[in-house]
Amino acid sequence: MVDYLRTERESSFRREYVGGFWYGPHGEAADEDGASAGHGLIKTNLLGTLYPTCRGLGFRLFSSQFKLHIAEKAAFYSPDVMGCLDAPEDDSYATSPCLLAEIVSERSEWTDRHAKYHAYTSIPSLQTYLIVEQDERRVYAYEREGGEWELQELAGRGSVHISCLGRTLSLDDIYAWVL
Repeated sequence: MVDYLRTERESSFRREYVGGFWYGPHGEAADEDGASAGHGLIKTNLLGTLYPTCRGLGFRLFSSQFKLHIAEKAAFYSPDVMGCLDAPEDDSYATSPCLLAEIVSERSEWTDRHAKYHAYTSIPSLQTYLIVEQDERRVYAYEREGGEWELQELAGRGSVHISCLGRTLSLDDIYAWVL
């Protein structure tokens, strides 16, 4: 794990680390990551829409260049969007997000829906995990209710409540200039 962190800053593309292995999150090289203009706009829309609320509440909002470390899973991930109430313990990663969002590409779909879902929902501080489609107006919003995870699927129109921020986020906000 120490080698991963040491070499990550020098890597020519973003890598994630899971169980002793590192890999490109969506492919083996930067040009294979599955991102599109839509992906970039959706991420910008999420960050831009949530930033004023986060700043007002003292939350930190990060994009995929900042890592999430899950010690219990021996993993470092690069969520598309991450919101944290507490200041990161390290300059390279956070450990206690309240909000995570992944924008699904064809390459990342299985990982985002299964492996990352199980890893992310094991984090005690996490309250909301959003899986955002980039090819259609559809969001899967997992919200922690007590000790259980509740799924709300939004398609076409609607809003999702982000409990740790005390606000809603509409599909119109997420998909502006995209779909």
